[in-house]
Amino acid sequence: MERYGLIGKPLGHSFSQKYFTEKFTRENIDARYDPYQLDSAEEILNVVREQENVCGLNVTIPYKRDVIAFLDTLDDEARAIGAVNVVAVHRDELGKTILMGHNSDVNGFTNSIKPLLKPSDRKALILGTGGASKAVVYGLEKKLGLEVKFVSRHPQEGQLCYEDLNEPLMAEFTVIVNATPLGMYPKVDECPNIPYQFLTPNHVCFDLVYNPEETLFLKKAAMQGAKVKNGLEMLHLQADESWEFWQQHK
Repeated sequence: MERYGLIGKPLGHSFSQKYFTEKFTRENIDARYDPYQLDSAEEILNVVREQENVCGLNVTIPYKRDVIAFLDTLDDEARAIGAVNVVAVHRDELGKTILMGHNSDVNGFTNSIKPLLKPSDRKALILGTGGASKAVVYGLEKKLGLEVKFVSRHPQEGQLCYEDLNEPLMAEFTVIVNATPLGMYPKVDECPNIPYQFLTPNHVCFDLVYNPEETLFLKKAAMQGAKVKNGLEMLHLQADESWEFWQQHK
């Protein structure tokens, strides 16, 4: 039986195991998908060593950037993005294990948010600067042609802090993506500290979080008339592309 899985910490919010388990049952695939909650990205090496029949792993917060240091190769897009959420495990004829990094988040995100966008949507705010935000900025800039600004609690040069978000700026940036874990189960009463009163029906608010289905961020945005969407479709799209990567390397 082939094994696949998810590495990260925490993992209690994730629907990935359910998604792949249902896929394997539906398509009569002799495989299983398990969560591996790790204390560091380096522990991916232990998972691969101890699970000899593991063929592929997904990577979630907070290891999408850190895991790169322990991989043997990256494809061009993952290298350009600077984050990995798919690791294909290949074993050559000599038994050597080769770990190959890919990013399926970028296409999952891009294809999920694209139907919401209007031609007038030219500028986007990305809330958070962690590994999840890397695929978001790449997708918005390189694939959708939007201008992007990061918003952070600890902004670096060229980034905004939450206190910078006034009414004129919010009117200018009509796409807002939450790439932080704020509001994710079980801490469902949290949300990014933006001035929600300045959101309008012209805004698109996308939350990478999908558990709960409606985060506090999306709830507050919807109350202002903004178009909203959670990350569940993105999860499904990136999972399907993950499977394609794993099958290519087999």
